[in-house]
Amino acid sequence: MDTYRTVLYLHVLSLLVGIGAATVVGVCLFRLRAAQTLADALPWGMLASKAERAFPVAILGLFSTGAYLTSDAWTWSTPWIDVSIVALVIVALQGPLVAGLRAKALEHALIDNGPGPLGDRARGLARDPALWVATFANPGIVLGIVWNMLNKPSTAQAIAAVVVGYAVGAAGALPFTRKQAIEAHAVADPTA
Repeated sequence: MDTYRTVLYLHVLSLLVGIGAATVVGVCLFRLRAAQTLADALPWGMLASKAERAFPVAILGLFSTGAYLTSDAWTWSTPWIDVSIVALVIVALQGPLVAGLRAKALEHALIDNGPGPLGDRARGLARDPALWVATFANPGIVLGIVWNMLNKPSTAQAIAAVVVGYAVGAAGALPFTRKQAIEAHAVADPTA
């Protein structure tokens, strides 16, 4: 086995670590949105916090292995590589600076809420548009990067792949930022 194939394997492995962590965080976000009490929310918030630790490892793995692959088989002026690097930088920044900060705000709201039913602030932050868009758009960007890796397109097509991935992820997130339909209706007092 040669070094290139080993590094390519590590590159794909880094991608899978990131996708796995994004999946876990996404599931946690759905469960946090559905939580009615602090007891319902607590395990999902803790799991999301632990899963987030995988993102820096995945991003560092993708950058370092991608740098080796570029130096070995491509050039740094290859358009789809340049677009993919910029897109990965966006993912690396949007994760902690948008999703991470909003997740911290949700964590503090849950702590401030205390035991019992979740208040409006905690429930509202579980539907925070910035948190949901970043959580869904980052994997969309990554899928655009994967498309670029497989198709090696022109600059315009590479940018389009990343923008479409972001847009699809963001559009997919928006419905989950709305309030859930109230399932329990007030029962009329039969004695009135």
